[in-house]
Amino acid sequence: MSLAASDTLIAIGGTDLMNAIVDNHEAPMVISSVMKQNCTERGRRIVERGMDVAAGSAICRGEKNYLANGYTSLPIAITVEGANIMTRSFQIIGQGLTRCHPHMLELIQSLQMPADKEKEAVEIFTKQFYKVLGHGVSNFGLSVTRGLGSTVSTAFRSKTAYKDGDKLVEYHEKQLLRLSANFAMTADLCFTLGGRLKFEELLMGRLADALGAIFLGYSTLHHYQRRRGVAGLEAITEHAMLRLETEAQDALKVASDNFPGPLGPVASLVMKAGCFPLGNLTRPYKEPNDTLTKEVARLVTTPSELRDMFAEGIYTAPEGVTHQVSDLMRALPICVEADKIATALRREKRDPTQDEADKIAQAEALRDVLIQVDVHDYLTEAEGREGYVRPALLGTEERLAALDRKSFAA
Repeated sequence: MSLAASDTLIAIGGTDLMNAIVDNHEAPMVISSVMKQNCTERGRRIVERGMDVAAGSAICRGEKNYLANGYTSLPIAITVEGANIMTRSFQIIGQGLTRCHPHMLELIQSLQMPADKEKEAVEIFTKQFYKVLGHGVSNFGLSVTRGLGSTVSTAFRSKTAYKDGDKLVEYHEKQLLRLSANFAMTADLCFTLGGRLKFEELLMGRLADALGAIFLGYSTLHHYQRRRGVAGLEAITEHAMLRLETEAQDALKVASDNFPGPLGPVASLVMKAGCFPLGNLTRPYKEPNDTLTKEVARLVTTPSELRDMFAEGIYTAPEGVTHQVSDLMRALPICVEADKIATALRREKRDPTQDEADKIAQAEALRDVLIQVDVHDYLTEAEGREGYVRPALLGTEERLAALDRKSFAA
């Protein structure tokens, strides 16, 4: 549940920031691709984990199955406007390296200038080429210094430091700045591949993973700042940020181990020296610990302000109208309270009062209703007709009739 919860927070944070960008009349095509690929993939994981929780009721189709339609429609989100594998392995980095680099676009344009402007083109090309080199050297320096600083701050950070919202934001902003420098330096190294880069889907996919994690990290912090004050938001934000930073770090590590091209070994050494100057010591990010994971799971599975925040965008049917999700949401606080009463009765070894017995009975009645699945007498119109026999049984009857032996008896 904690993984699904933090993935949901990441997707909501990314959506909020993307909407703010679009509302500002901007059209960031690379970030659009990052959002499409990441949010649909995380959405797939969220629904799959929901299937684990709902278990058998998630495969019994009908009005009481609130997951099946979402599950079966996931391939639409994954493949529309280009499958995610293309978006991740080609589009994000293929567009981003040229469109988002501060000097590369002018350098490319100088190569396309007409022959009568050759002298001007050479001057522009030379100027921009040295700027590209300077940009790479600068990113290398930032990558090393920020990497060392981030390693020290992570090593001495308390496991409960996230409970202070100011320290939470300050720490993770520094980690994202470090990862941004790592990514920028790696992007500069990609130019050593020239035109071959567009055929290196594995490298571009890993860099897309790193870029996506960095952008969604900033989105998550943006969401935290906007919704700050919700009890439990610090815990789930910390959980999400640790996961994103680990994703970015691991993607860059694998990319450095497998940097392709004739200059691949050299580029790999430069990348490792810049991103991880002290080897494993400068790869400090890890998945959230069990204590934090349990805390997030508790917050989203019991009545809390955090759970209420997630429920804001969910349709709730009026009282008395059968709607599985609405009924589940309304039943949760009643069932949680009944469980607390039952626990207290066992611990105190006493019989319940009338109010306690009524509360337990109400919870049991709600549970009995909510675990029911839709029952169908038949699946198709043909099966409902009198005398219908399944085709598989007809075939079996015909094959048995053609055999000499009518049974398996000796």
